[in-house]
Amino acid sequence: MRLFQSLVTVCFLITLVGCASAPQQKSYPAGPSSTQQAPIEQDRKRIVTSAESMLGTPYRYGGTSPAGFDCSGLVYYTHRQAGLYTPRTAMAQFEASRPVAIKHLKPGDLLFFKLTGTKTSHVGIYTGRGKFIHAPSSGKRVSRSTLDNPYWQRHLIGAGTFL
Repeated sequence: MRLFQSLVTVCFLITLVGCASAPQQKSYPAGPSSTQQAPIEQDRKRIVTSAESMLGTPYRYGGTSPAGFDCSGLVYYTHRQAGLYTPRTAMAQFEASRPVAIKHLKPGDLLFFKLTGTKTSHVGIYTGRGKFIHAPSSGKRVSRSTLDNPYWQRHLIGAGTFL
């Protein structure tokens, strides 16, 4: 009986100590601080660096690895390298991403294009200064293009981000 009472007392004291040392809830100012923005900027850099390292990789329909990429597979791969998970197809990426105004693009954001039909059918990774990296089409390789190109201007339907 005495052992039981000692165990109960010890458990009670542990509970009190645990409650007394419970962490205070932190409050953060509205809007991201510079320390909160730093990881996002690092993720942007990781995405762009990863995409740049894939320049020259062959196009492969359904490809999601350095052996070959399609456009959305390149996005899927580069975001995973930064610890971010995206849907697999350009259309699903467009629907799931948070919209970004073209005038507010930052490196690592995504550019969406409607090349044929009525659905989003192509995606590229914005790298800054009006340029983006993408896996263009069968027979081609991951390459850099520019938004100044009339073809891409004509087919651009929006931008988004997972950051």
